[in-house]
Amino acid sequence: MDLDALTAARQGEWRRLRELERRRRLTGPESDELVARYQAASADLAEIKTSAGRSPQADVVSTLIAGARMRLTAGAENPLRVLPRFFALQLPAALYRVRWTTLVIATAFVAVVALIAFWVSRDPVLVAALGDQASLEYYAEEEFTAYYSENPAAVFAGTVWTNNAWIAAQCVLFGITGIWPIMVLVQNAVSVGMAAAVMFAFDRGDVFVLFILPHGLLELTSIFVAGAAGLHIFWAWIAPGPRTRGEALAQAGRSLATVAIGLVLALLLSGLIEGFVTAQPWPWPIKIGIGAFALGLFLFYMLWVGGRAARAGETGDLTEWEAGSPRLVAG
Repeated sequence: MDLDALTAARQGEWRRLRELERRRRLTGPESDELVARYQAASADLAEIKTSAGRSPQADVVSTLIAGARMRLTAGAENPLRVLPRFFALQLPAALYRVRWTTLVIATAFVAVVALIAFWVSRDPVLVAALGDQASLEYYAEEEFTAYYSENPAAVFAGTVWTNNAWIAAQCVLFGITGIWPIMVLVQNAVSVGMAAAVMFAFDRGDVFVLFILPHGLLELTSIFVAGAAGLHIFWAWIAPGPRTRGEALAQAGRSLATVAIGLVLALLLSGLIEGFVTAQPWPWPIKIGIGAFALGLFLFYMLWVGGRAARAGETGDLTEWEAGSPRLVAG
């Protein structure tokens, strides 16, 4: 093979490949042309390598092919350009998907807490089984409220945030088991119910409610949402519908894992309220009002913004370009 003759014959095609690769935007026909010229250049490189081995011409074509490959495979978008779509469409749509399951979980959770608190607090034998009289009385009179102020506000807020965020992330990420989210929710319901029972047994039920509400409205709602997202992932595996189990699980995992990111931010807000508001000597209507306002913002984002995104066709999943085509379709 005459290497110089091949170079002269292909020079225009290689120049055109470079031009297409460097264009900022390509039309449909230009994209097809880029693919065709990429394939042709790859064939030229193979021929050069086979006949002449390492050569300047081979290096030039190899560089062209690498640039075209990068343009065709296209790395992820600039995060700063992805973030607006994520927070305006993907995240709220994912939250909106689990709204009814969240409501069911919240209702069941409150019912379990109320049942345990009422049952235990009204039975002296069950109260005594929780500990000796002096320890329980100290918990009700001092320890419960001191918990919110015994550490610096910033440290306490950070500790609470990381702990709750980890719990929420576990509910979502381990949701495929079907057991983990339920176990976490039941454990939390029992824990809150027992604490309420002790407080009510010593006539401190009002203190319990007042100290729980400012931060608990948003904090518990976030945990309910995490449990709902995890159970949706589990259900996608159990009942995939017309899709394969792998496809159903992948779609549910991609779309609902975003919920964990949103809940990290929501729990940051509830942690700040718990650290900087709950223990403050402010009027209770102000403290509870702050918690209710934070919950209202979250519900507005979940239901109104999420509903609008869902009606626009969003599911919380990645776009086809980001996720890749699940299968090749002829025609």
